Amino acid sequence: MVDVTSMTALWWAVIFSGLYHGINPGMGWPLAVSAALMERKHSAMPKALAMLAAGHFLAMVGILLPFSLMMVLVQWEVELRIVAGLLVIAMGLYLLINRRHPKFLARVHPARLALWSFLAAMAHGAGLMLVPIFLGICAIGADDVGHSAARSLMGSNIVTAFFVAAVHTLSMTFAGGVIAVLIYRWLGLKFLSKTWFNLDIVWALSLVIVGVFGLYSALTGH
Repeated sequence: MVDVTSMTALWWAVIFSGLYHGINPGMGWPLAVSAALMERKHSAMPKALAMLAAGHFLAMVGILLPFSLMMVLVQWEVELRIVAGLLVIAMGLYLLINRRHPKFLARVHPARLALWSFLAAMAHGAGLMLVPIFLGICAIGADDVGHSAARSLMGSNIVTAFFVAAVHTLSMTFAGGVIAVLIYRWLGLKFLSKTWFNLDIVWALSLVIVGVFGLYSALTGH
C-alpha cells in the first residue's frame, strides 16, 4: 500500500532541492548572466541555462542510476539506504572542513557550460543530496509484486531515477533562470557585486541534514 502523504512529501523534496540548487550561484546561473552580457544577445541566456541544465541532469542521473540498480537487492534495501545516508553526511562534513572550490572548474572553457555544470554538480555533491529522497520514493512505491519480480522492480527504479532527475533539474533551471533574468534585465551587475551571497556553509549543512533524514527514514522503515 503506497503511503500517499510520504510520497507527496518526498516529491516536494525533489522540487525544493532543485529550487535550492538553482538559487545557489555555485550551480551556474551567474554564467548565464555572463553569457548574455558578453554576447549582447537576449537569446544567449536561455541557451546557457539549457546547457547548464543538461550538465546538471546528467550529473543527477549519473549518481541515481547506480543506486536504482542496487535497489533490486530488496533484502539489502535498509542497508543500502543507510550507506547512502552516511555518504551524504560524509560529503557534507568534507565540504564543511574543505571550503576551497575545486580548481579544475576554473580551467573548463566558458563555452563548455554543460561540462562545467556536470563537474560542478559532482564536485559539490548535488547528486548525492537526491539519493536519500530517491531511495525513499523507491521504497514507498514498491509493492509486493515489484519485490517478487526483479526485472520489473529494476525497470521501475530506473524510470523513477530519470523522472526524479528531470523534475529536480527543471525546478533548478527555473529558480536559476528567474534570478539570472532579474540580474540581467533589471538589477544589474552592480547589485550583484554588493549583495553576493555565499551558500557554501549552508550547502554543506544541508547535505548533512539530508543524510540524517535518509538514515532516519531507513531505520524507521519510511
